[in-house]
Amino acid sequence: MKVAALNGSPNRDGNTALALSHMADSLREDGIETEIIQIGGQVFHGCAACGHCRTSEEHMCAFKEDAFVHAVRGMRTADGIILGAPAYYAGIPGDMKSFLDRAFFSSSSYFRYKVGTVVAIARRAGAVNTASQLMNFLNLAETITPPSQYWMAAYGMEKGEVMSDEEGLQTIRKNAQAMAWLLKIIDAGKGMIPAPNEARRERRVFTNFIR
Repeated sequence: MKVAALNGSPNRDGNTALALSHMADSLREDGIETEIIQIGGQVFHGCAACGHCRTSEEHMCAFKEDAFVHAVRGMRTADGIILGAPAYYAGIPGDMKSFLDRAFFSSSSYFRYKVGTVVAIARRAGAVNTASQLMNFLNLAETITPPSQYWMAAYGMEKGEVMSDEEGLQTIRKNAQAMAWLLKIIDAGKGMIPAPNEARRERRVFTNFIR
């Protein structure tokens, strides 16, 4: 089993990376392979709403930056996904937002029933709002979220300060442990218990507010 952890911070070895590494270490202790994929600091075109991914081979986006294709393929083939980001103006950094818009618009059907979670890093405030924004992507993709004792946030400004947030580290560590547990339960049930609605898949209903 494998988890793809996305670092949305432009600082490759900053506090977000340290938090993801802490989760990855916990997952590896439970036998779960984890790859940290760098998203922050890359240049990603925003979604153009062109619909190309609906009909293209492999449902890939029309904009094929190497970093985008690598990350999306890593997410599609992984059993679990972690979205990690710092709070920039109380929200997700712009480059990660552009990536997530395109990745989830083109690939949500590949993420259904994977185990997904998030972690947000802030100096002081904005982490809960950032975590909520990240969770919106996972919720709409129908992923399964592991629990923890508190919001998935940890705090620090200067590099390394997040490692002094004992409660934050415990929160994300417990979340990673729950993630490993869920991954193992889902893996044990494959071939024995069908996924929800697979036998009677309903066509998606869209109700527009303005007709």
